[in-house]
Amino acid sequence: MNDGTETTNPTEEKKMRTKMTNLMLVGALGAAFGSVAACDKPAEAPAAAPAAAPAPAPAPAPADDKGPIKVGILHSLSGTMAISETSLRDVALMTIEEINDAGGVLGRKLEPVVVDPASNWPLFAEKARDLIQNQKVAVTFGCWTSVSRKSVLPVFESLNGLLFYPVQYEGEESSFNVFYTGAAPNQQAIPAVEYLMGKKGGGAKRFVLLGTDYVYPRTTNKILNYFLHSKGVADADIMEKYTPFGHSDYQTIVADIKKFAAGKRTAVISTINGDSNVPFYKELANQGLKAADIPVVAFSVGEEELRGIDAKPLVGHLAAWNYFESIDNPTNKAFIDKWMAYVKKNNLPGGDKRVTNDPMEATYIGIHMWAQAVEQAKSTNVDAVRQAIGFQHFKAPSGFDIEMDAKNHHLHKPVYIGEVKADGQFHVVWKTDSPIRAQAWSPFIPDSAKKVADWTYPWVCGNCTAPKFGAAGEVAAKQ
Repeated sequence: MNDGTETTNPTEEKKMRTKMTNLMLVGALGAAFGSVAACDKPAEAPAAAPAAAPAPAPAPAPADDKGPIKVGILHSLSGTMAISETSLRDVALMTIEEINDAGGVLGRKLEPVVVDPASNWPLFAEKARDLIQNQKVAVTFGCWTSVSRKSVLPVFESLNGLLFYPVQYEGEESSFNVFYTGAAPNQQAIPAVEYLMGKKGGGAKRFVLLGTDYVYPRTTNKILNYFLHSKGVADADIMEKYTPFGHSDYQTIVADIKKFAAGKRTAVISTINGDSNVPFYKELANQGLKAADIPVVAFSVGEEELRGIDAKPLVGHLAAWNYFESIDNPTNKAFIDKWMAYVKKNNLPGGDKRVTNDPMEATYIGIHMWAQAVEQAKSTNVDAVRQAIGFQHFKAPSGFDIEMDAKNHHLHKPVYIGEVKADGQFHVVWKTDSPIRAQAWSPFIPDSAKKVADWTYPWVCGNCTAPKFGAAGEVAAKQ
């Protein structure tokens, strides 16, 4: 699969990246320790080199430079999203313990500050503000749904905090204050639909776009509508339906899907989120809808969600992710072993039935990349760390060397499509040969195709059609 990335000589590219990172880091440190007057009126950025100006608000800092470094964990531990997010809290705590056991960061221990926004979107914003302003966390790892991310985004941008977001999402965004470790649509949704349309995926001609009613499913399906139209699929062959969070009665919807599928090979593309996945898959089984008849490919169902239901009737249905627990390589085996040992040690609910999944891997990668960046910056200062995060690499459980893109703040990620097995695991039926660079803005939406997400000089913007030629922090403050 072609991700549109230009290739360069590896040696020259490495030199270029090192030089750019060092230049950006020097700029960031200068901004961080500049005068208050400089924050009020930033100097013009030099035209010859990347630079970073003071951020919209002073970066929060720990009470001292010798005590623990506070790290925020912002995940729903109650409400409709707890079925998915609780494991992200758990794996974040495991990763922090792993880093502390290895000596911490800058010789200091990491201190997790865990809060529960309870699947309440306005509460996410309140909790995020408390983490940054009162708890003085250096970074936050959190959110699952896009509505929760959109809720906290103004908080992180106005207070100059750092958020690592670990879940696949709809794209159409690139924030100066967010690093996206989950998939963009071209790293999950588009490859999945291409697979369904191909011979190996069954050659689907008709498509059901079924999702929870909020920004991620609606925007993803907007992109998929444009994509399907570009492939010659007519509106009459696309059915689009949405249900609220916590929806539990899928009897009518599944019956409608069966009627819609009559006469043409049909596939369901599911962006249902949270605990609604359980009654949806149960209703598929109740109505005898098997993968051989109408395959379902899910973007928010993984090993954790399948752990709570009988997976036998779902054998053959699909999921598209960037990691599966069943991937066989030494790095993944070590990751799973660490996780299961942590589960046992802490007597976590579910015990030896606990699993790993894609957002857990993304959380694990994000925390380690942040820790590496702090070590490189030799500071927890937000501006310095932000500049150091770009170009960080990490050997991921997926088996690939994963890179953080300094331009659009997204990970380069491999793509896997897996079939559900009777034990709730996945058999990989298709994968990319290498990680794919994320497209923050969809090339299939006409207005989005013109936009650029590039936080390096001279663009320094996440949503523009021409270079800004300004210092990154100054531009972010104006957007």
